[in-house]
Amino acid sequence: MTDELVTASNKRSYRRSLSSTLKRLIILIIFVIILSFLVSTYLITDKERRDFKKRESENVLTILSQNIRSDIQNYSELSRIIMTDDRLVNFLRAEESTVDMGMINDARYGVMDILNVKEGVDTVFIFREDLIMLSTKRYSYKFDHDRIEGNEWREDIYNAKGRAVVSLNSNGVAVTPDNKPVVTIGRAIYDLFSQKRTGILLLNISPAVFERMLGQLKYDNICIMGQDGSFLAGNEDYVRFFDESFLSPKVSHKDVMEGGEQYLLSGCKVNNMPIVILRVTPYGIEGIPYSILYVLAIMMAVLMIMVILVGRFITQNITKPVYKLSASMEDNKQSGDLKKIELDIPYSELDMLKGDYNDLIDHVNELIETVIDKEKTVQRAEMRVLQEQIKPHFLYNSIETIGFLAMDAGADKVHDALETLGSFYRNFLSKGDREIRLSQEIRIVQDYLSLQKLRYGDIINDEYDIAEDAGNFIVPKLILQPLVENSIYHGIRLKGEPGLIRISARISEDVLLLTVHDTGVGMDEKQIARIISPDRKKDDDSDTGSFGLWGTIERIRIYCNRDDVVDIVSEAGEYTEIRLKIPRGGL
Repeated sequence: MTDELVTASNKRSYRRSLSSTLKRLIILIIFVIILSFLVSTYLITDKERRDFKKRESENVLTILSQNIRSDIQNYSELSRIIMTDDRLVNFLRAEESTVDMGMINDARYGVMDILNVKEGVDTVFIFREDLIMLSTKRYSYKFDHDRIEGNEWREDIYNAKGRAVVSLNSNGVAVTPDNKPVVTIGRAIYDLFSQKRTGILLLNISPAVFERMLGQLKYDNICIMGQDGSFLAGNEDYVRFFDESFLSPKVSHKDVMEGGEQYLLSGCKVNNMPIVILRVTPYGIEGIPYSILYVLAIMMAVLMIMVILVGRFITQNITKPVYKLSASMEDNKQSGDLKKIELDIPYSELDMLKGDYNDLIDHVNELIETVIDKEKTVQRAEMRVLQEQIKPHFLYNSIETIGFLAMDAGADKVHDALETLGSFYRNFLSKGDREIRLSQEIRIVQDYLSLQKLRYGDIINDEYDIAEDAGNFIVPKLILQPLVENSIYHGIRLKGEPGLIRISARISEDVLLLTVHDTGVGMDEKQIARIISPDRKKDDDSDTGSFGLWGTIERIRIYCNRDDVVDIVSEAGEYTEIRLKIPRGGL
């Protein structure tokens, strides 16, 4: 009665464990749903906010770039008008010897009259081909006369063939005293009649033009810069964010920290102009797709309700029937009998589980009976082996006795032969071990060859090349003697002349490389293929002479649990070499 109460208590405890696991699983699923909703909401919201700000910045920078290009185009047209002024044309056409200060001033007044119709021009430089210069604000700039004398600053203007070239800081030949940068429009001037180049015009646009433009557009978070990183207009604090990634007409975006908050930094280069625009704007709530978030919230609520309903369904229709099956199995366990479950299961799937369990019980009972029978068979075989071992022990003890008798009779050679034979059997038995050291295996071969030399004389010679570290390598017992025997009876003896058997061993990467080489009659490819084939049957009598060799190879394969343990190289009439590869520990 007490055992039944303990069993019932175990069942209830097991039942509570399954129920609590299911509850925890449902809670975990609900938690994952809520967490997924929050993470998805954050990722969608963050992505849409960022994408909205990027699109907004791209629109602003595109509009501003277009305005800058339009204004510079207007100033470019103004420079074209300046080149047509009569007084300037006379200045450019005049011979060098006739140019005086009066002519220069007349040309300057002509240029200034044209500039009066357009604001924003800081200064205009006119260089004749002989480098005589005209400037509307000569004393407001510092000139690099060495650069003016050279040709480098004029090459891009000359290459433009009269088209406008936009650059910075008077194309490098003049700067303001305060080093404030200006945007420069350069043109090569050609005579209208002769089409001969007569000079170069540099028109510097004041940064105030860009400041007014930003003021009109009410942009206070934009910085206009030169492509060299110099500040032109806008928020000068943003100059520190400039890098080469913004030197492309395509708008680039980066995240920057400003005042402990994350801002979007966007920038691009005005197309075909050395001007860069940067915009820094905070991320706001604009662009958040509230409609998508509402749909996600509804889907989350529906999914949570479905999880709860599925959990209840599993409890009522799956968990409880499984408890019944488990209780029946527990009864079998407590009784100690492997009996079938006799339980009425209303669901076909669970009834299949009951059937599988009953089939398993039948199979286990059959296996137990089979194991018992095999164990009895093994015990009988071990008894036979013990009995058979008595015979070799009796044999070499008898040989030892006969050897002493031969020595007393003066038959020393007979005594030596019997002693060698006894040593062979002692090593062969090896106390019943299945695995021995390679050095012991070599001694077995040496004893065997000593006996064979008594029969065949000098026809057999043997050599050994055993590495020092290979002697203690563990190998299956009696793997060399069958190979050596094969070399004698199917190699050297058939050749009819003295032969050499050479055994070598070395270890490479924990693998014993063992080689048996003989100078016998050799084998052809067909014989080699038949011997090393793992598919050959034991009762194959097609080549009885090589069965011992094949059996030894098969033993090594079983010991190593692999087929690629042997390689036979032979040349008919010359030699045969058997190469074995035995990993340490077999497998």
